[in-house]
Amino acid sequence: MTAAALIVAAGRGLRAGGGVTPKQYVRVGGVPVLTQVLQTFAAAADIGVLQVVIHPDDIELYKSCVPLHAPKLMAPVMGGATRQASVRMGLEALASHAPDRVLIHDAARPFVSPGTITDVIRALDGHAGAIAAVAVADTLKRARPDSTIGATIDRAGLWHAQTPQGFRFKDILDAHRKAAIAGHDDFTDDAAIAEWAGLAVALVPGSTANVKLTSAADIELANQRLHAAQGLMFEPRTGTGFDVHRFTDGASVWLCGVEIPHSAKLDGHSDADVGLHALTDAILGALGDGDIGQHFPPSDPQWKGAASRMFLTDAARRVSERHGRIVNVDITLLCEAPRIGPHRPQMQAAIAGVLSIEPGRVGIKATTTEGLGFTGRREGIAAMASALILLPIGT
Repeated sequence: MTAAALIVAAGRGLRAGGGVTPKQYVRVGGVPVLTQVLQTFAAAADIGVLQVVIHPDDIELYKSCVPLHAPKLMAPVMGGATRQASVRMGLEALASHAPDRVLIHDAARPFVSPGTITDVIRALDGHAGAIAAVAVADTLKRARPDSTIGATIDRAGLWHAQTPQGFRFKDILDAHRKAAIAGHDDFTDDAAIAEWAGLAVALVPGSTANVKLTSAADIELANQRLHAAQGLMFEPRTGTGFDVHRFTDGASVWLCGVEIPHSAKLDGHSDADVGLHALTDAILGALGDGDIGQHFPPSDPQWKGAASRMFLTDAARRVSERHGRIVNVDITLLCEAPRIGPHRPQMQAAIAGVLSIEPGRVGIKATTTEGLGFTGRREGIAAMASALILLPIGT
């Protein structure tokens, strides 16, 4: 093994995901950002092992992003309170592999090129550290407290630091350990820690394409860039879904990914989340890809008691595999009880998190049937759902 890659994916970065999904899990070009990063590093011949550091709350999101075939990929490590702490935990996890070199990369940079990875690794032949960077091209201004210009900064010799940042493994691990012992936790990147520890770090010309996704606008521009590069033209597809579950003895119901206390529960082979079942069918319908019973038959014991978000996650994966995009979804719940209104924001957040869309693209409505029919008699709950997706023409 010539080098290990440490992918830092423990940050929250919620602005790019509409306030719900951390940016490393948002889909760009139909594929989660982290998935694209992992695929690029896994394909690099000089990388022998991949270690990802994630937030403890993101385990399910991480699982949905892991490529099907990733023999270089180690089990994820839980991160710390800061990026610096997360990197150190990742380095400690790699210590048993004893790599000669390590590349540290931000998961929110999905457009890193294979050439940049190779160049940073090669630079370590003559330096203790090396980082991808781009020379500053714009005129720089220093602002006064009142937001007026205080000075013009000479840009000569100034560079924008990027990742990957590569180091000889033992050197950067020692530097991180020393910084932690000394109580220094305010370094903004790993090169700064290396500099503090007295290591010489080389600048390797990177690429302006190797941008870090920070905001929702960055995500939209990235989508446009990928679609243009792929020469894709999209067409809208709509689908609808309908599902019913009866009540049985219990103390809570699962509706749209949220558990709600109730005098009964819904009866079903899985958790009987009627809202997510209808929505899963709506997305599958838009794809023309069967229905939930075909992909997750109730006769299969492995789905007994399963969380219905697994079914919705699978439907979203099928959209991504066809380079599609979920635009918006809408669910109507038909029931006399429980009350849906107080739980609507939580339901929107739960579904938005699974589909990697903004909560504002998730409609949740509820209505009664004025005492008529099985829902009026409080014998069960029905749900209707619709979904709008964009798919490349011809797929």
